[in-house]
This record gives sequence, structure tokens and C-alpha cells, in this order.
Amino acid sequence: MIDNFALGLTHALMLIAGFLLLRRPDLDHESRRASKDAPKAKPKDERVA
Repeated sequence: MIDNFALGLTHALMLIAGFLLLRRPDLDHESRRASKDAPKAKPKDERVA
């Protein structure tokens, strides 16, 4: 009985935490600072052997 309660409680808390994290409005928008500070991708040097 205790084992099922402990498993159910921890899983319920993880589901609540995930639900609250997914509801955050800042997940849909990237900040301007992050896009300016991001390193630019360097083109790969493709050599044919």
C-alpha cells in the first residue's frame, strides 16, 4: 500500500511540475539577447578525396 502511494504521489508531482512548466509563456519566444549572442555557424570545408 505504501509503495503504490509513494509511486503515485511522485508521479503526480512530476506531472504537475511538467504541466506548469509547459504553460509558461516564455517558452514560445526566444529573447533577442540569446539570438545576438549565439555563435554563427561556420561553413564546413568539404574536400573531395
